[in-house]
Amino acid sequence: MENILIIASVVGVLALLFAFYKASFVSKQEAGNDRMKEIASYIEDGAMAFLSREYKALVVFVIVLGIILALTLSIKTAICFLVGAIFSVVAGYVGMKVATKANVRTANAALESGLGKALDIAFSGGAVMGMTVVGLGIIGISIAYYITKDATIVTGFSLGASSIALFARVGGGIYTKAADVGADLVGKVEAGIPEDDPRNPAVIADNVGDNVGDVAGMGADLFESYVGALLSMITLGVVAYGENGISYGISIAAVGIVATIIAAFFVKGDKNPQKALNNGEYVSAVVTVIVSAFLSNKFFGSMRPFIPVIVGIAVGLIISKITEYYTSEQYKPVQRIAAESETGASTNIISGLSVGMMSTVWPTVVIAIGIIAAYVGAGGSESAILGLYGISLAAVGMLSTSAMTIAVDAYGPIADNAGGIAEMCDLPEEVREITDSLDAVGNTTAAIGKGFAIGSAALTALALFVSYIEATGLSGIDISKPEVIAGAFIGGMLPFAFSALTMSAVGKAASAMIDEVRRQFREIPGIMEGKATPEYAKCVDISTTAALREMVVPGLIAVIVPVVVGLILGVEALGGLQAGALITGVLMAIFMSNAGGAWDNAKKYIEGGAHGGKGSEAHKAAVTGDTVGDPFKDTSGPSLNILIKLITVVSLVFAPLFVQYGGNFF
Repeated sequence: MENILIIASVVGVLALLFAFYKASFVSKQEAGNDRMKEIASYIEDGAMAFLSREYKALVVFVIVLGIILALTLSIKTAICFLVGAIFSVVAGYVGMKVATKANVRTANAALESGLGKALDIAFSGGAVMGMTVVGLGIIGISIAYYITKDATIVTGFSLGASSIALFARVGGGIYTKAADVGADLVGKVEAGIPEDDPRNPAVIADNVGDNVGDVAGMGADLFESYVGALLSMITLGVVAYGENGISYGISIAAVGIVATIIAAFFVKGDKNPQKALNNGEYVSAVVTVIVSAFLSNKFFGSMRPFIPVIVGIAVGLIISKITEYYTSEQYKPVQRIAAESETGASTNIISGLSVGMMSTVWPTVVIAIGIIAAYVGAGGSESAILGLYGISLAAVGMLSTSAMTIAVDAYGPIADNAGGIAEMCDLPEEVREITDSLDAVGNTTAAIGKGFAIGSAALTALALFVSYIEATGLSGIDISKPEVIAGAFIGGMLPFAFSALTMSAVGKAASAMIDEVRRQFREIPGIMEGKATPEYAKCVDISTTAALREMVVPGLIAVIVPVVVGLILGVEALGGLQAGALITGVLMAIFMSNAGGAWDNAKKYIEGGAHGGKGSEAHKAAVTGDTVGDPFKDTSGPSLNILIKLITVVSLVFAPLFVQYGGNFF
């Protein structure tokens, strides 16, 4: 096992070297004319300033929680927690830095070289985020377990990753949607100017938000899932198969990284960006499946442990395709929302809510089938621990190609920013056509990425949940006990309270943004004529300040509530809380993310010429629906992924404390 952990760490270093190679490739490309460089510098400076202020604000939280872990559990756990938090911060910072360099270079490549080169740069920028996340993730987990040989200590690393992820997702989501809603409602609807028009004071904040929400936020989300899945696999694998159980799961993760590096060279194409990105997804998945089958036979002399791996990969791909159906303008759900926009904003919103609710059905069925298939396929009918290990392997299998998923997802905001820069710099129409084609694919990949993140969150949280049951020695959870029912109700309520807080935060920040944009249009003469430069920095500061202020309470809820319930009601009640939060959290996340994506693409479908096109009554109704959907899909929905995982991680980390002291007050 020690050799496997060392090899995995080496593969992690290889991932970081590949990220460096891609980052160097992006940096060497031409950034365009002086105006393009100026606009890009606004976006980069705003994004990095937000990250710096966010991370400074989190220092106090990390130090306080680290001290609590050292005093209540162990210093080793606290050290692992700090390292996990630092690794998450580094991944977000590096990914954001390169993404904000890639956007202007993508726009310039579209101007000078065409679609193929622009796609290559945008994907390379996203690949840096993907490879950094998995590289640091596998290095951290492998080295931590190699040194400690104790999964309960390594849980600290996962907690560090989860803590940073929640604040990054919530803070980034509030930032991006405050800017987006303000820019859309005042710029598009009231002033009647294009989305990325340089006359809009919120346009820079909007472009910055794409990066802090969909690059740093998504990266932190999947970093947490990746680490959590490996942790659960270690916890259950050592009980199920001893060292071979751990070696197999770590090997799959390492193989997934190598497969993604290979697959990255298949993302090429001058005509169809979607096909090129799909090629990368499929090649990485196929290589991982083939090698995982071989390794299963090598470690166990059986194909049983391989079954959950292929189940996890299949579940991820199927959920992604279902998400695409409900959120892409090529299919009926989005087209139906667009058609209903002709009768006003109210019917647009009703239709969008309906699509979002219906979109929960098939992903839930797929997840349920996947759980049973992974459990039974791994031998759960013969031994419960084998089945539980199978569930954790399904999560590892799904996340084995996370680097490619993150790369494809982060490509989206890079392409979106490239289009914005092209608009703001008055580049030729054919350039905007190229960036629009890249952006259209990016909208779909972003929705698919969110679907993948939700599916991985469900399996990861479930795997961590069963690890919690194993760690606390529970044989099961008796739902007839009043404290367990109470815990389940509290857990079921948390996603709703959390969503309410994050939606409200976006509303407050968006109101401040709208007031500021209106003020500038009113008080600064010459903006609409293009003779005066808007005060972009003020809008950036409004989003930054609001995001940092409003992210605190939702973040603390996820940490404090499980601890309080575990201490007062005991370990079994806390198990009920996790079950309640997992069920409602997954359903709410699917509903909100897909409804938001559908509203967004219904608006774009109309902007493409359907139902009267831009400026029509249907378009105005669709813009209103999109502003409702924005915090759904980019703030509350994605943040719920992290909420359910953080609840299970906190429960697992403090499980020894709850076993010893929990329930004494009941």
